[in-house]
Amino acid sequence: MNPPRALLALLSLALFPGCESLSDATTRVREKLAAREQPRTHLYPAPQRATYEAARVAVEQMGFRLVRGGAAQGELDAVSGLSASDTLRGSRQITLKLRLKAALDGGTEAALLLTEVIESDSSGRAGQGTATPLRDTPLYEVFFRNVQAAIEAPKKG
Repeated sequence: MNPPRALLALLSLALFPGCESLSDATTRVREKLAAREQPRTHLYPAPQRATYEAARVAVEQMGFRLVRGGAAQGELDAVSGLSASDTLRGSRQITLKLRLKAALDGGTEAALLLTEVIESDSSGRAGQGTATPLRDTPLYEVFFRNVQAAIEAPKKG
């Protein structure tokens, strides 16, 4: 075996263990990022259509605008209004994605994901925002509570 080939073989053997540890690190990072994007779930004792209608009421009460969705699809997407940054050059908006599916007990399971979209310089780089899932915000509980109240509202009246 000539010296350049031997050196190349030795270098390739030295690189393979590093690739494995790099792959493990990449997998761990992906798992952590995926965990951040997990929706919060809540179970309602109402059928899917009634839960969807209650969610529409809750979205409007929170100041969000319905973008798309329907009771038959079990989907509701909405956005908050735009708010300007302190410098008035950027903007902030929250997106809401709700997915509904029938639960085994006849109720409805609601999976909610809130995402914050920030555009730091809308004058220089319009349309280039950064989306970050919201994890520790009271908006989840406010939404779930408003949906429950809207489901119970017809029972009271």
